[in-house]
Amino acid sequence: VQLQASGGGLVQAGGSLRLSCAASGRSIRSYAVAWFRQGPGKERNFVAGMHRSGGTTYSDSVKGRFTISRDNAKNTVYLQMDSLKPEDKAVYYCAAGVARITTATSVDYWGQGTQVTVSS
Repeated sequence: VQLQASGGGLVQAGGSLRLSCAASGRSIRSYAVAWFRQGPGKERNFVAGMHRSGGTTYSDSVKGRFTISRDNAKNTVYLQMDSLKPEDKAVYYCAAGVARITTATSVDYWGQGTQVTVSS
């Protein structure tokens, strides 16, 4: 499966953005999906994940502010980001895998990143 992320940009603190990850090649419903982010000079960290059953997992830093969702008809995964903070600034990556994803080692497919910048 190929993944194409989009939707990043510049937003003020407290604002919202919605990231999209369009899949091609296979149906996204066949995979667990997730979003990761990587700040400058930092490791790529798990942000949110959705199992094939629809169950979701979030990192503590985004719980209650971010929502992962999936539209099987559009073969697209979304990350709705609300109440953004300057520390949310990072390159965001979508990912897919055959097993539940909570770490980068569980990822089989990566999309390219999309930059999110939050001004204070």
